[in-house]
Amino acid sequence: MSSSPVTPVSVEQQVLTRPGLLELLERVPDPRARRGVRHRLAVGLAAVVAGATSFAAIGEWVVDADGRVLSELGACGGRRPSEATIRRALGRVDGDLLDGLVGAWMRTRVGMLAGRRVIAVDGKTVRGAKAAGGSAPHLVAALDHGLGVVLGQVQVAVKSNEIPALRTLLDTFDLTGAVITADAMHTQTAAATYIAGRGGHYVFTVKANQPGLYRRCRALPWNRLRATSTLDRTHGRRVRRTIKVAQAPEILDFPHAVQVAQIRRTRTTAGKKTVEVVYVITSLPPAEASPVQIATWVQGHWGIENRLHWVRDVTYDEDRSTVRTGNAPRVMATLRSTAISLLRLAGTNDIATATRHHARDATRPARLLLTC
Repeated sequence: MSSSPVTPVSVEQQVLTRPGLLELLERVPDPRARRGVRHRLAVGLAAVVAGATSFAAIGEWVVDADGRVLSELGACGGRRPSEATIRRALGRVDGDLLDGLVGAWMRTRVGMLAGRRVIAVDGKTVRGAKAAGGSAPHLVAALDHGLGVVLGQVQVAVKSNEIPALRTLLDTFDLTGAVITADAMHTQTAAATYIAGRGGHYVFTVKANQPGLYRRCRALPWNRLRATSTLDRTHGRRVRRTIKVAQAPEILDFPHAVQVAQIRRTRTTAGKKTVEVVYVITSLPPAEASPVQIATWVQGHWGIENRLHWVRDVTYDEDRSTVRTGNAPRVMATLRSTAISLLRLAGTNDIATATRHHARDATRPARLLLTC
């Protein structure tokens, strides 16, 4: 983890007092010089918005960009930072500080979803960044359910896992009234206690990694409960979701659990039918979380796979990236997530089409960064 003396309060204050993203990047210091890495980060981010997937591609974008564009992004006199300069600078960037600042800035740009902030938490390994004899960086991100904007990211410490990283990630968030969705890995008593203690609520999936809890959920009298169903016919498939919700009994023995849901997904694709049953626990009471709402949140949680991880892999070719030096793999992942978020804030959901649009004219990504 970083040794930078930056507290969550100071990060939020910097965001509130310097609202522009490019101005905010000035707060990220260059270990080699006092003036910081604003123009290198800005140039790198603009190139990634235009579809750059590597340092080489960023360098090529810089060569092609008009000098006036580079000047607008902070390059003194329109001077072109070389690929080697960008590579060295970004490899030394404090990843914790960069993620903290960008995440806090994004949180000021995202509103509520049906009166609540709903946040999905999940992790992804940057597989191509695995060095010989080492491990690939594993990053845990928080994604807004509504807009698909990345609200924060942390790197999992070496020899650790995602479970403690969830708390590290959410420490800087205002969780009052927020709903945190997470997969079965995070269905832990410590995570539930932490979220509730911060004034938030959780929606956790229960699977076999918690065998006792799973058995207790499964043993509830589901056959006596009335079901609510929805039908989805999109993407060439037919999916019926049937949900039943029960009050969480004391025997469930999970902190702050108020409701337990059973969700049965019957999927028919090309005439082939599959059935999956999952259990979900939540700290929200029935008046605040109806069966349909719980099912919507569970379905929305997987948006972090489709709207972030899949896009970084397919559009930005992240899993084949061989950037491995210093903090560069994490910083490049942050630039990719930030580019995706900026495009979503600008009103697009088709990130591949948007990157091609911005690739055709270097003024377009620069204008996006300057006006956000």
